[in-house]
Amino acid sequence: MRSCVTGIRTLVALLFILATSGFAQGRGPKGSIVIPSSSLEKPGDRGKRAHTNIRMFVPAGGFKSPLPAAGGPPYSGYFFETPASVACVYKLVAGIAGCNPTTVTANPTGGSKAIAIVDAFDDPNAASDLAYFSHQFGLPAAPFQVVYASGTQPPSVLGWELEESLDIEWSHAMAPKAKIYLVEAASDSFSDLFSAVQVASNLVAAAGGGEVSMSWSTGDFYGESYFDSYFTTPGVVYFASASDSPGPAYPSTSHNVVAAGGTTLRRHPVTGNFMSEAAWEYAGGGLTFNEVTPSYQAGIAPLLSGGRGVPDVSAVADPNTGVWVYDSGNGGWWILGGTSVSSPVLAGIANLAGHFATSSNVELSTIYNHMAVTTDFKDTVQGYCGYYMQDSAVKGWDFCTGVGSPMGLLGK
Repeated sequence: MRSCVTGIRTLVALLFILATSGFAQGRGPKGSIVIPSSSLEKPGDRGKRAHTNIRMFVPAGGFKSPLPAAGGPPYSGYFFETPASVACVYKLVAGIAGCNPTTVTANPTGGSKAIAIVDAFDDPNAASDLAYFSHQFGLPAAPFQVVYASGTQPPSVLGWELEESLDIEWSHAMAPKAKIYLVEAASDSFSDLFSAVQVASNLVAAAGGGEVSMSWSTGDFYGESYFDSYFTTPGVVYFASASDSPGPAYPSTSHNVVAAGGTTLRRHPVTGNFMSEAAWEYAGGGLTFNEVTPSYQAGIAPLLSGGRGVPDVSAVADPNTGVWVYDSGNGGWWILGGTSVSSPVLAGIANLAGHFATSSNVELSTIYNHMAVTTDFKDTVQGYCGYYMQDSAVKGWDFCTGVGSPMGLLGK
C-alpha cells in the first residue's frame, strides 16, 4: 500500500496539473513551502535511517486541472528553473543574457559513462516519467535502468518517489548522454541504503567510471566514519546533499564524498532575468569533528580546527527558485527545491565535464585547487545560513556554499 505524506493530500491536490489560467503576469506567484514527512528526521533516526532533502513550492490557491494537452512548463510568468536555464546560469552552454527560463532552450549535449542514483523505496513510473520530462524540455532520450538493490521491487512512498523523479531527471538534464541507473534500496535504513550504494558503485565502475548521487542524509553523528569505506570504489565519485537544515549531515561529511550545498538563484520578479546567486538560508553546512580535516581542505584548515567542513560546492536548491520535476504517480508537474536538487545537478555537471576522476578525493582536490579560479567557480558572497544565521557567504570558502557554484566545465 502506498504511504503518503501527512497533510499533503489536503494541502496540495495530487492531481497536480497547472492550468495556464493560473499563471498571471506580474511580480511572480505567491505560494508556500511544504516539507514532506520523508524529509523530516524523526527521533531515533540519526545514524540509523536517512531522510530526503526535498521541499515543494505550492502556489497560492493550489494547483488547477486539467492542463491542456499541449501545455507544460515553462509557463509565462513562472520563472522556475528548466534544464536550459540552469545550464545557462552555470555556463554549461553558450551564455544568453538573463538566462530566462521562459525563453532559453539550449541544453547540455554531452555526458558519458554512468551516473547512479541511490534512493530508498520504488518509483514505479520512473522510466516513463524521465522520458516525459526529457521530451518536454527537448532533451534526448536517456539510457536508463532501474535496479532493485535487494533483488526485489520495494514499496512506493510518496516523498521518496518524488525524490527519485527529481534525481534521475536532473542528473540526466545536466549530462544527457550518460547512462542513468536508479538503484532502489529496500528501505530508508542505513543497512539497505549502503547495500544499494555498493550495488551502484559496482555498476558505475563496470561502465568505466562516473558518479553516484545520494540526495538523502541523516544528522552528523559519532561513529559515522565507519561507513566511509562505502565510498571508495575506484573510478567512482560520490556526491551527497548537505541537507536542508543548519549543521553538518552525513554522508556529505564523509571525506570520501563531495558535499553538495544549496543556493538561491535570484531573478527579476517581472522579467524573470537572472540577477545573482546567493546562499540559501536553509542549506546544510558546518563543521564536524566526527571526521578529520581531509588533505584537500589543507588550504582552509585554520577555519576547521581539525574537523571536516561542508559543503564543498553548491548549486540551486531554494524551493522559492525551484526546478520543474515530473512525477505522474503523484499528479504531474512539481516545483521542487532542497539540496536534493544540488546533488544530482552537481553530479551531472561533473559527468558532463568528462574528466572522470579516479576517486572523490581526486575530484575534491581538483575542486579545492581551482576554488579561486573565477572561470571555474563563482564565489558566492551574498546571503546567510547556519544556526541563527550565524554564517555568511563570504569571499573564498565558507560554511554556506563551500567554494561557490560551478562555472563551466573546467576544474571539476
